[in-house]
Amino acid sequence: MTQPDVQRGRHQVPPTLATVADEAGVSRQTVSNALNNPDLLRPETLERVQSVIERLGYSPNRAARQLRTRSSHLIGLRFEPAQEGTSNALMDRFLHSLVETASRTGHHVLLFSGDPDNPLDGYDDLLRSTAVDAFVVTDTYAGTPQSVFLEERGAPFVAFGRPWDEPDADHAWIDVDGAHGARIATEHLLAEGHRRIAWLGWERSSRIGQDRRSGWQSAMHAAGEDVRGLGVRLTDNVDAARMRAHELLQDPSVTGFVCASDTLGIGVLHACADRGLRPGTDIGVVGFDDSLAAQVTWPGLTSVRQPLEQVAVELVRILHLVLAHKQIDTKGQMLQPALVVRRSSQRSG
Repeated sequence: MTQPDVQRGRHQVPPTLATVADEAGVSRQTVSNALNNPDLLRPETLERVQSVIERLGYSPNRAARQLRTRSSHLIGLRFEPAQEGTSNALMDRFLHSLVETASRTGHHVLLFSGDPDNPLDGYDDLLRSTAVDAFVVTDTYAGTPQSVFLEERGAPFVAFGRPWDEPDADHAWIDVDGAHGARIATEHLLAEGHRRIAWLGWERSSRIGQDRRSGWQSAMHAAGEDVRGLGVRLTDNVDAARMRAHELLQDPSVTGFVCASDTLGIGVLHACADRGLRPGTDIGVVGFDDSLAAQVTWPGLTSVRQPLEQVAVELVRILHLVLAHKQIDTKGQMLQPALVVRRSSQRSG
């Protein structure tokens, strides 16, 4: 291979917004401002970024530029189907709230699907066709490759879910404090007189599961309780939770369960029914997400409820700032969930 061939090989991949940011020693948002809102930057910063853009020959994605200037009044959201064997329809409630909130501002939500094994599938087609004004990214539990993909193309978006892999990410996001939710659930059972409180959560690879588990651990440690042998990791499945609850209930000192989902909580209720134990009176059980199943199952499952209506309002508000190229007051917002108490955790009930 000759030297000219090497040089051509080096430039086969066009520079991206991230390439410019790294070369100029600034954030991706700064590069975006240099292109779209140069008045927000100091003259010396603007000159440095523009110099790198010119030297690298960077050209923003044309479709992304059209996305910013041509209004379709549509917000794109990739929607994943609910898993079989679970009770969690959290996204249904969130989607309803988002659609209702967006409609008040003249926008509609465009749902699209993609390959479950490819978190980027579906985004590029909409971006190239300029079919939407912006995106709402929701599946950040799997990491945030969508955020990097959209940022590099200058496409407007906001995320429901924190950037787990990039705590210093530039994009705007809203999330719910899962650790706080599990903590108040555990504190509730402690206040009801339970001391040996088990945790049923997801596999270690689940960022959300680990976050919620930390809330249970902190509450138990603050109460001076030993958690060894009480933390269980399993798939989000009713039958799996039922079997693991049976194992834990072989120890009569275990009288409380805090669960990472309502699905797991319902599994514990099934185990209680198998053993003739009375939820609330004999065993305290708390789920997470306050699904419809938690509200209708017997005897009523206490659950942590996420403020999805508030999440939707904040997402739409921030999207309007992003689309108007206005400064966002806070890049990341963490909202607090609340505990909805029902008979499954009330000894007095």
